[in-house]
Amino acid sequence: MTIEELLKDKAIKSKEKTEIISKWILEKSLPVDELIAFAENQKDSAMATCIEALEYATKEHPEIANENVLNFVTDTLTSKAPRIKWESAKVIGNIAHLFNTRLKTPIAHLLINTAHEGTVVRWSAAFALGEILKLRTEYNKDLLPAIEGIIKKEEKKSIQKIYNDALKALKK
Repeated sequence: MTIEELLKDKAIKSKEKTEIISKWILEKSLPVDELIAFAENQKDSAMATCIEALEYATKEHPEIANENVLNFVTDTLTSKAPRIKWESAKVIGNIAHLFNTRLKTPIAHLLINTAHEGTVVRWSAAFALGEILKLRTEYNKDLLPAIEGIIKKEEKKSIQKIYNDALKALKK
């Protein structure tokens, strides 16, 4: 079965499709570059499912991500579709430690998403930025004050907690 056939199969639930694609990635029967090439030409819902599968896979095995994955999810952070934004942010949170010198653009896009109206988009941006902050890179010089400002504006306690947990981790 191809990705396209899987996504078109109405008998398979959405979550199951994500899990199947993720399994293919982890088993290396579907190279990540092939998934990205497919996802780039899809409508928002199919693209989001592909990115969510990447998120599942990189959570278990971040090392499957290559530069193409980083570039793809960095670009998709600017998508209009909230689900694409939040899934992309979660992938970045999972793989940031592998690309700790290539995070300037992802950080810029994530900071924009911290002001998004959608709670899940803001939560996911907080997750990714928190993971980046914990890496203690040169980016923290600008990222730390930005996050402190975001915490003051953010109304949701659950999102503030993500940032505060990352700040606590820095003090250890």
